[in-house]
Amino acid sequence: MRVHEELEVSGAALSYQALTGFCRRQGIGQTPVVPAGQYHFDPGVEMQHDTSPHEVEVGGRKYKAQTASAVLCYSRMLFFQINPTFQRFDCKVFLTDAVRYMNGAPERVMIDNTHVVVLRGTGREMIPVPEMEAFADRLGFRFVAHERGDANRSARVERPFSFIENNFLAGRTFAGWVELNRQARQWCDKVNSTYKKHLRAVPRELFAIERQHLKPLPAWIPEVYRLHQRTVDVEGYVSVQSIRYSVPISWIGRRVEIRETRDKIDIELDARHIVTHERALTPLHQRIMLAEHRPPRGEGVKRGDSHPEEQALVEAAPEIAPYIAALKQKGRKVTTLVLRQLLRLLREYPLEPFLAAVAEAARYGLYDLDRLERMILRRVARDYFLIGEKEND
Repeated sequence: MRVHEELEVSGAALSYQALTGFCRRQGIGQTPVVPAGQYHFDPGVEMQHDTSPHEVEVGGRKYKAQTASAVLCYSRMLFFQINPTFQRFDCKVFLTDAVRYMNGAPERVMIDNTHVVVLRGTGREMIPVPEMEAFADRLGFRFVAHERGDANRSARVERPFSFIENNFLAGRTFAGWVELNRQARQWCDKVNSTYKKHLRAVPRELFAIERQHLKPLPAWIPEVYRLHQRTVDVEGYVSVQSIRYSVPISWIGRRVEIRETRDKIDIELDARHIVTHERALTPLHQRIMLAEHRPPRGEGVKRGDSHPEEQALVEAAPEIAPYIAALKQKGRKVTTLVLRQLLRLLREYPLEPFLAAVAEAARYGLYDLDRLERMILRRVARDYFLIGEKEND
């Protein structure tokens, strides 16, 4: 438009449309048109993997979920799953299910420089995360990444996303994520057995050829899992991915190890005490309690009951009970954490300087336990570490 204004000032009599038409014909300001190329893949060489966000309705709620898709480049066999998140754990679960669905592994899996797999670099210089590289070695393939901005290199997997959104997801609602992915697998079976005009073949028939070139899977594929360390809270729950799972009330305050797999949550106190829950994905912040963990009526933990840390403090030093009561009311931290910190101070330092510091803190209304610990340390240094005086004597 600015060029057209200057041309009119200089005396040229032409319309704006005539100017833009002239520029198009002469190639001025236009990106040269480059013909699209083609990629040809031999059977069993490459599988492309990518993710795309889609909106789904699960359990009466709408979620912005991630659709993970994998396509064999020769036969165009399609496999996809939909989950509320897609982290490294989810990626390993998906690829394990994908190679099982294909009944074999290709030589390489093409990705789009996703941080889930990539440690650093892009394209040919991409270096995968050691954890993911070891996972790929176990299944018999290797990760490769296309150059940044070269989306056509992964067109085999990019193309089906629109097909999934406008055909599989359109008008469908699901009771749960397990039901969603079960229907997705059935839909993949149907699509892979349908004639494709652009292929002039059925993917399942082409797969009969490609399957002979895929690498056989290991005789035993270990289940994908991730470990968590948790302390059972005062209500008898442990939290995993913002969802709380119940354990026996006798485990309250104890350290447990949690093994999270695709379908289960195993909570282990020791080799003889293991609790198993079905893994939930949504909604977040819900509580899941097993029937055997529900205490009999009238025997549950009452809100007025004191914490076990408070009982231990009062038994060891009854004279600090008034300070504990004031600390619970005026302390700025969670009551359980405050009592644990005070119990640690009682156990780690001599009793006399501890009681003296607590008495002074109570007198001045000090309820900052970090400051209380410094007061204890000053008394300990003054009364118990008189090294210079001992040498003079």
